Amino acid sequence: MTAIDLPDAEAQCSELADLIRPHLRPDTMLVGIHSGGAWVAGRLRRLLALPGEIGLLDVSFYRDDYGERGLHPRVKPSSIPFDVEGRPLILVDDVLFTGRTTRAAINELFDYGRPAFVQLAVLADRGQRQLPICADYCPWRVQLEPTQDLILSTGDDGCLRWSIAEHA
Repeated sequence: MTAIDLPDAEAQCSELADLIRPHLRPDTMLVGIHSGGAWVAGRLRRLLALPGEIGLLDVSFYRDDYGERGLHPRVKPSSIPFDVEGRPLILVDDVLFTGRTTRAAINELFDYGRPAFVQLAVLADRGQRQLPICADYCPWRVQLEPTQDLILSTGDDGCLRWSIAEHA
């Protein structure tokens, strides 16, 4: 197994904001996927000086593997505090891997209305897609072993940090 140098996640948020900034429209809103995407969306809102609140999605009930995985023990409520209809949205997540979480988030978004368009912003792209989904904005592409998970967390100081966890 190859050692991976993990980047500074806070610096990546700034880089992601720089990638998004030239393409923002005045009515663009951010929607973060719980939990890592919600943290990143909050940082992006501040860095991009966007007015209003961000939307938050928990896609647990929209996953195509819900029957296999069951209900996650820490389901959070989804909240979209703005009108989605006809609005440009940027869907935000921490890691893009198979594309299944993104698909579930898009399905849930359309329950709130029909946006003008949806773009995807992620801090890390692991590749290995199972669905034809790609990020519009991404500062880091990384290849990991199939037994490794890339995890974004918040430290006691509130800063975002990457870690890698091994699983069977």
